[in-house]
Amino acid sequence: MDTCFKGIKRKLGFGVMRMPMNEGRISDQDFSEMVDYFMKNGFNYFDTAHVYQGGESEKVLKRCLTARYPRTDFILTDKLTDTCFQSQEEIRPLFEKQLEICGVDYFDFYLMHAQNETLFRKYKNCRAYETALELKKEGRIRHFGISFHDRPEILEQILVEYPQIEVVQIQFNYVDYEDPAVESRKCYEICRKYKKPVIVMEPVKGGSLANLPEEAARLLKKLGNASSASYAIRYAADFDGIIMVLSGMSNMEQLRDNVGVMKDFRPLSEEEKTALNQIRGILNSKHLISCTACRYCVEGCPQNILIPDLFACYNAKTIYQDWNQDYYYEEVHTVNKGKASECIRCGKCESICPQHLNIRELLSDVAREFEKK
Repeated sequence: MDTCFKGIKRKLGFGVMRMPMNEGRISDQDFSEMVDYFMKNGFNYFDTAHVYQGGESEKVLKRCLTARYPRTDFILTDKLTDTCFQSQEEIRPLFEKQLEICGVDYFDFYLMHAQNETLFRKYKNCRAYETALELKKEGRIRHFGISFHDRPEILEQILVEYPQIEVVQIQFNYVDYEDPAVESRKCYEICRKYKKPVIVMEPVKGGSLANLPEEAARLLKKLGNASSASYAIRYAADFDGIIMVLSGMSNMEQLRDNVGVMKDFRPLSEEEKTALNQIRGILNSKHLISCTACRYCVEGCPQNILIPDLFACYNAKTIYQDWNQDYYYEEVHTVNKGKASECIRCGKCESICPQHLNIRELLSDVAREFEKK
């Protein structure tokens, strides 16, 4: 473990972005139980953002973590999201608000959120990097970094222009490793070139690597009784320079599984690596929509289309032949919400999608599948 991050106890981080919501609120009881189990087993890294779960992520961390544990017992990462500010003058008040909501007086890590070529220009124009570095000098931020979704050459540009960056958070899993749309391997290699420690997001690819098609799942069943998600977590954790693997855990079952894997971590065997390579080939042949359900596209959709949910329905029906998805499409995800056919092709979703998906065309595919009548 990198000594400059010595407060980190273990390599698994809790991404608070996929907890179940009931009437706009995460259950304090459920989340407190998960926090307690996580901490009891020697894990202490939590990741949030002001926009996660409609703002509830930061709030529930205060109620269930920061108000219940000494500040030195946990590591807390927050982010500066582009939709929350339009000028440099708005950044400090937003930062102070984030501290207040989270119930802390400093963040261990503060990241420029979801950086790509376009957003980087905005952050530069608003002097967001300079403002964050000032906050670090004041002791309000312990470590400064970025989360990143773009081409490796853009990542290199950012690291050259701002060598003060201490850590980079990238999407990294065994399917995206060589995916030309994500280029995880090349982004990872840029981080290594500039000696930047790496935090992994989407190691299970939004949960899709936890629910594999049967022919892929059979390959892992031959290896033992471990979960599909556990192999994905171990894959990401097995690379040099990776200091943290985030998992957006939603329930105690997922938490216990991930903790069990990472508490006594062991690298993948050659047999396991071969199986994952074979699974990568199977998944690539299925042409599934590689949405990770980050939900950045939902907030700005003028037609109120639940894009990730409709994509999940499409994947489940076309890959797993789950015909119940017709019901979920008609009776759950489009009730009082937009249908795929109601997309007006404004392109707002595509401009913010970290996966660079051609969402407008994909929604046309979804409409053809579910709205045949």
